Amino acid sequence: MPPMPAACPFRGLRLLALALLLVSGGALMAALYAEFALGLEPCVLCLYERGPWVLAALLCAIAFQPGLDASWRRRLLGLCALAFFGNALLAGFHIGVEQHWWAGTDACGPTAAGPGVGSLGDLRAAMSAPAPATARCDTPSWTFHGLTLAGLNLILSLILGGVTGWRVLRRDDSHPI
Repeated sequence: MPPMPAACPFRGLRLLALALLLVSGGALMAALYAEFALGLEPCVLCLYERGPWVLAALLCAIAFQPGLDASWRRRLLGLCALAFFGNALLAGFHIGVEQHWWAGTDACGPTAAGPGVGSLGDLRAAMSAPAPATARCDTPSWTFHGLTLAGLNLILSLILGGVTGWRVLRRDDSHPI
């Protein structure tokens, strides 16, 4: 009779941590690819939105460790869910700036109306000012049928935050994911 296979080491919350680590790393790689290979210049909000992905990847890398207690793994993944929801809030704010529902931060640069020009001196000052280091937050660098990268980030962050939060709050660890 063949020997019984050992229990799969990639089950439950550990498998979820691995999956989220791969997705978070993939999202960061996609952002870098869009920036450096496709030439899409990120605005300051786009750069801020990368932070929760880095945090989620770090938390998931720790949660994936084989010797980690299940309660700590659950806590780390809970923090990961909060990072995803925080990123969804940031992406939602970014969408509002893109849609001109509200103004962006001071780091976003001038609004779509541009700086106020009241005199010839103001016009000279505006023209001689250096170009901003990053793209403007209210002008999306990429759209697909009205969906921007901030919109994709919002959707993905909400889905991952919801799935992760739901799984962490479940007490049944017999589920494969």
